[in-house]
Amino acid sequence: MKLKVVILTLLLTFLILYSISYSYESYTHIGIASWYGMKFHGKKTASGKLFNMHAFTAAHKFLPFGTMVKVINLKDGRGVTVKIIDRGPVARRRIIDLSHAAAKTIGLINKGITRVKIEVISIPKNNKMSS
Repeated sequence: MKLKVVILTLLLTFLILYSISYSYESYTHIGIASWYGMKFHGKKTASGKLFNMHAFTAAHKFLPFGTMVKVINLKDGRGVTVKIIDRGPVARRRIIDLSHAAAKTIGLINKGITRVKIEVISIPKNNKMSS
């Protein structure tokens, strides 16, 4: 009996994780965005790419590397499209860290943080699961 419960639990967990991995296309989230720049410029990101503060990139906790995301500043509606190349943010309650260029585009530089909505535009074909 216990073996059946364990097998059923593992099967359900697998099905849940499988469905989550294929639902990134419709992923949206509202929360706090922050940015990072000069201190990390030229350093290797979690994806292995070098961080370029002048590129339109971002860090997200679990979206697959290469995912394209639209970030909209909820205060004024300004938006920017970024590519996920790093993991973060490390600060609690923040949902995305933008590069300096992306943050500047939506008016985030001076304030440091702001409420945003993020929407997945596309995920890489070869990477459905988070890295």
